[in-house]
Amino acid sequence: MSETAPHLHRVVIVGGGFGGLETAKILKGANVDICLIDQRNHHIFQPLLYQVATASLATSEIAWPIRSIFRDRRDITTILGRVVGVSVQGKSVFLDDGTAVPYDTLVLATGVRHAYFGHDEWEPFAPGLKTIEDATLIRRRILLAFERAEREQDPARRAALLTFVVIGGGPTGVELAGTIAELANTTLPQEFRNIDTTTSRIVLIEAGPRVLASYPDDLSDYARTSLEKLGVEVVLGRPVKACSADGVVYGDETLPAATIIWAAGVRASPAAEWLGAAADRAGRLQVLPDLTVPDHPEIFAIGDTAAIAGPDGKPVPGIAPAAKQAGAYVARAIKARLEGKTFAGKAFPAFIYRHQGSLAQIGKSKAVIDFGWIKLRGWLAWWIWGIAHIYFLIGLRTRLSVALNWLWIHTFNQRSARLITQRDELGASKGPK
Repeated sequence: MSETAPHLHRVVIVGGGFGGLETAKILKGANVDICLIDQRNHHIFQPLLYQVATASLATSEIAWPIRSIFRDRRDITTILGRVVGVSVQGKSVFLDDGTAVPYDTLVLATGVRHAYFGHDEWEPFAPGLKTIEDATLIRRRILLAFERAEREQDPARRAALLTFVVIGGGPTGVELAGTIAELANTTLPQEFRNIDTTTSRIVLIEAGPRVLASYPDDLSDYARTSLEKLGVEVVLGRPVKACSADGVVYGDETLPAATIIWAAGVRASPAAEWLGAAADRAGRLQVLPDLTVPDHPEIFAIGDTAAIAGPDGKPVPGIAPAAKQAGAYVARAIKARLEGKTFAGKAFPAFIYRHQGSLAQIGKSKAVIDFGWIKLRGWLAWWIWGIAHIYFLIGLRTRLSVALNWLWIHTFNQRSARLITQRDELGASKGPK
């Protein structure tokens, strides 16, 4: 009678974002069986998602099939499915089709979703930007607004169609507003006959006192001034009170607008609910210094899923480098556990986040960078921003394609990804009246 070979240690990773992929990558050679679960079949380079939404890049230039990324990794099984629950007693992850996926170690890297501060009814009128579907929806609404304005006879409705509102003055909001302004002012003017696209209103609304609030004051002021030079109206200190098909209400003002984009808030996935564990106000799991969930050393949470304190006591920002650092840390911790290593009597040292800098693009030749020890702005910052983003893309072909696209846009002010691929019922049938 032959003996049954013991199974390899099962590591289940939920989420194919930066943190999940980095965990899987660093676990190479660890003699574990990895199962990577995501509800989409592709990994997205989220820092450039706004460029898909504003017709600068195609979806294929910032997204890659997860199976393709790990095609040479026989230790990784990829499952396309949506996780709906976790049994901590049974050590299983449950999918929406009833499938139970067992684990020995679980890594939750499930990311975030939009948060409308108790007004989820605003979402149909003010979509956020977290997925490829979000980006193509926003692109469709922006382009349809110009198309509808071209044949609109009523001046008031035409003005509303040419009004674009971005809610939220963080990096995504600033980048969206600046790129929409360039689209209206430099790319489209020669292509329409009945409208002047340069008369478009791009309004950036921020409830706080300044844009890019996490950046130093001088870079924040530079960003605001640069946006205003592009023609963006920056509204500060006036939170939005309502969003509808007719426009937005902020402060005491009503602004008719056909296109509204939400960049003001996010909420973590329901991972804390799956575990019945403590979470912060944004729904992020409270984790220990080694990124494990309290009372569950076999469960790690990383990236936007977890509330992690940095060396200065402030929360680790929800950016790609932070997720990648956490993913690499967890992979090394799993390896150390399996090898029985100890460090000064501890299983593994605490996670320490190392901030590598904050970057935000304002226009095709302007950006701001805060490295802590040095601050940059203008064209030099823009070049560094571009090189950094190209470096972190996957594959030589993609890097060359994105670089050539940016060079073309910078030189000729033309964006080739302006395809309306599906009729948007809300944007096509409704609008300010």
